[in-house]
Amino acid sequence: MADWDAMPLGEVCTIKPPKSEARAKLAAGDEVSFAPMEDLGIGVKYLQPHRTRPLGQVSGSYTYFADGDVLLAKITPCFENGKLGVARGLTNGVGFGSSEYIVLRPSPTLDAEFLYYYLARPAFLEEGTRTMTGAVGHKRVTKEFVESYPIPLPPLGEQRRIVTILDEAFEGIATAKANAERNLQNARDVLSASKRDVFRSLISKFGIDHLGAICDFENGDRGKNYPGKQHRVAHGVPFINAGHLDEEGLDFTAMDYISTERFNLLGNGKIRPGDILFCLRGSLGKFASVGDLARGAIASSLVILRPTQRLDTDFLLAFLSSHQCADQIELLKGGAAQPNLGAKDLKRFEIPLPPLPAQRAVADQMLELQMQTRMVESIYQRKLTALDELKQSLLHQAFSGQL
Repeated sequence: MADWDAMPLGEVCTIKPPKSEARAKLAAGDEVSFAPMEDLGIGVKYLQPHRTRPLGQVSGSYTYFADGDVLLAKITPCFENGKLGVARGLTNGVGFGSSEYIVLRPSPTLDAEFLYYYLARPAFLEEGTRTMTGAVGHKRVTKEFVESYPIPLPPLGEQRRIVTILDEAFEGIATAKANAERNLQNARDVLSASKRDVFRSLISKFGIDHLGAICDFENGDRGKNYPGKQHRVAHGVPFINAGHLDEEGLDFTAMDYISTERFNLLGNGKIRPGDILFCLRGSLGKFASVGDLARGAIASSLVILRPTQRLDTDFLLAFLSSHQCADQIELLKGGAAQPNLGAKDLKRFEIPLPPLPAQRAVADQMLELQMQTRMVESIYQRKLTALDELKQSLLHQAFSGQL
C-alpha cells in the first residue's frame, strides 16, 4: 500500500463552479456546448456533446461546466451505472447540461483523468448508491457525500503515470470485449441463418399450411371471472403472463398464483401439458412451452397453441423462433405504441408441414445447433465477465498503490 495522503474531494475540487464565470467570459449570443444526460457515457472517459446553444438560452436552468471539469450523474439509475466523464473540446471552452450533473473541477494538485478513474471504481459507485436519498425512481447521491469522499493524492507525476497505464490497459480490454461480443453475435447469427435456410428448404419442398389448420387456439378468459391483482395469492395455481415466458420454458422465480376456487371459475385459458404459450401484446412474439405442467391459467395477453396430431411440438417451437415467423409478425402486427396481434392473425401464419418424421428430424437438428450455440455463448460470456473483473482489479490496484 502506497503512503499517499487522502483528502476529501471537497478540498481538492471546486464542486459546482459558478455560472458567473461563463457570463463574464462570453456574451449571451455566443455559442456554448449543450450536453443532456444522454451525452454522458458509461465507460467513456470524455463527455461527447453533439450540439450547441446560445449562452443566454441555457445559463438560467442548466448546469454549468468548462473544459477540464469532471461530470458525475447524481440521479438513479445513471449514478449506479457509472455515467461520468471529463469535459474537453467544448465550444468556447464552456458547456451547460443536465441539472442532474455534479460538476467537479480538480485543483492543480489533482489530475482530471485520475479523478475520472477514481470515480469510475465500483467501490465508489456502490458506496454512493447506499447513501442515496429521495423518492423511489428519483433518488440522488448527495453533494455532501461527494464532498466528503476521500481520494488518495500521489504526486501529480504518479497520477499521470497511473492514468497512462489504465488508458493502455482499458484500450486493450475494450478491444478484447469487442472481439468477444462480435464472436458471440456470430454464433447467434449462425443459428439464426441455419433455421432460416432449413425452413426455406422445407417451404420449397413441401409448400405451406396455416397454423390455424394444424393448431387449436385458446384465449384466456376475459369475462367477469378474469383474475385481477386482488385475486393473487402466495401459493396456488400458476397464473402465467408474458413475464413468465422464458426460452427454457416457464420462469417460476416470480410466478403469480391464483386460488383453486378462482381457477375453477375460469371458462377457458387453462393449460394442458405440452401447450405452447404465445404473447400477443407487449412482448409480442415471445413464446414458451409449458412442458409437463398440468394446471395453470393464462393472462389475456397470451394465447395457447395446442398442436394437433399433424404437428410436432418441438418443430412448432423451432418455427416460432425462426426468421419466417418473425417476418410474419412484422407483417401482420398492429398498434404503434404497443404492437399486438390477434389470435385470428396468428392462425394465418404460414408454416411448412413435412411429414412427422421429417419434422422431428428438423427439431432435433435445431436443438443440437441451439445447444452448440449456448456452449459458445457460455464461453464468451465467461470471457466478458473475466474482462470486467480485470478492469475492477486494475482500478483497485491503481488506487491502492499496487499498479
